[in-house]
Amino acid sequence: MFTGLVETTGKIVSIQSVPDGRRLLISTEISGELRRGESISVDGVCLTVEEANQKSFKVYLSRETLQVSKFGKSLKVGQVVNLERALRAGDRLGGHIVQGHVDTVAKLEEIRRFRDSVMWRIGEIPQNFMKYVVKKGSIAVDGVSLTVNELEPDGFTVQLIPETLKVTNFYLKKVGDPLNIEFDIIGKYVERLLQSHTKY
Repeated sequence: MFTGLVETTGKIVSIQSVPDGRRLLISTEISGELRRGESISVDGVCLTVEEANQKSFKVYLSRETLQVSKFGKSLKVGQVVNLERALRAGDRLGGHIVQGHVDTVAKLEEIRRFRDSVMWRIGEIPQNFMKYVVKKGSIAVDGVSLTVNELEPDGFTVQLIPETLKVTNFYLKKVGDPLNIEFDIIGKYVERLLQSHTKY
C-alpha cells in the first residue's frame, strides 16, 4: 500500500523484452535502500524489486501490467518515473490509500500555468469509471495523490503546487501524454457492497 506522496524520481536505464512481459532497470538515488522482494510504486504501478544495488534496481512488468497501464504503449529508455516505497506501519498517511493497481489510462489534455501553480485538465476517461471521480475527492495520477478540482464530461482538473512539481516528474509532462489513473479504493468497495446488498 502507498500514500501517493512521491519520494523521488528514477530513470529507466534499460528495457528487456522477456516471455510474457518486460524487465526494467531503473536508476535512482534510493536504490541502495531497496531490498529484493519489496514493493515499489513506479508511476503509480505497484511492482516488485527483483534486484538492487547502490545505483539501480530491476522490476518485472507482466503482460497484465502492460495491458492495463500506460507502460504498454509509452515505455522508453531515459524515461523519468515517479517512485514511492510502500507505506510502513506507523507512518503518517499524508495522501490517501493508493494500491498501485492502475484502473485506466487517461490523457493530459491541457496545461495552464499560473504564478505559483499549474492546472491540468485530464480527459479520455471511460464513462464507466467517471462515477469514481468526485469533486474535492482524492485520485492517483501516475502514482501522485491529487485532489479533483472540477469535473469534466470525460475527466477532471487538478491543481499542481510547487512542491509536487519539484519532487515528481510532472514538470516534464506535455499535452497528449498518457497518465496512469487509480481511483479511490474506498469508493469501489462501497459500490461492491451496495451491489451485493441488492441481490438479497
